[in-house]
Amino acid sequence: MAGRKPKPTAVKKLEGNPGKRKMNTKEPNPGKGMPDCPAWLLPEAKKEWLRLSEKLNQMGVLMEIDRSAFAAYCQSYARWKEAQEHINSEGATYETENGMQRPNPWVAICNTEQRLMMQAASEFGLTPSVRSRIMAASGVGKDEEDEMEALLGGEA
Repeated sequence: MAGRKPKPTAVKKLEGNPGKRKMNTKEPNPGKGMPDCPAWLLPEAKKEWLRLSEKLNQMGVLMEIDRSAFAAYCQSYARWKEAQEHINSEGATYETENGMQRPNPWVAICNTEQRLMMQAASEFGLTPSVRSRIMAASGVGKDEEDEMEALLGGEA
């Protein structure tokens, strides 16, 4: 299917449905629940899991069903960090036997893992640009008057 991938209804609601298009009322709702950290993750990936998982779960972004997708983010983070550490210690290039400069193979690994990590990060709202499109609940209760809503609804 060509075109943009559709946004989940929950994300559209957080953004205020800027396109004012009809929302999918029959979208599957997997239910909340904190996923367990997979035992097979790299040690650095487990640290990243522990750093973010509870915060994302509290925000309602990470649910039990998202375990594999979040594990992929954490694993890419760990591999990206490992590659970056190699580049930091060895340099971005190396000299061949005949004196030519070649890119360190870790640079390609670093770039690939960074791209994968950032793609997964955007799915979970882990980048500033993605978060800027999401409106968190304002805390306005049903009994409290929202000034903008009153203005738009003509109740001023």
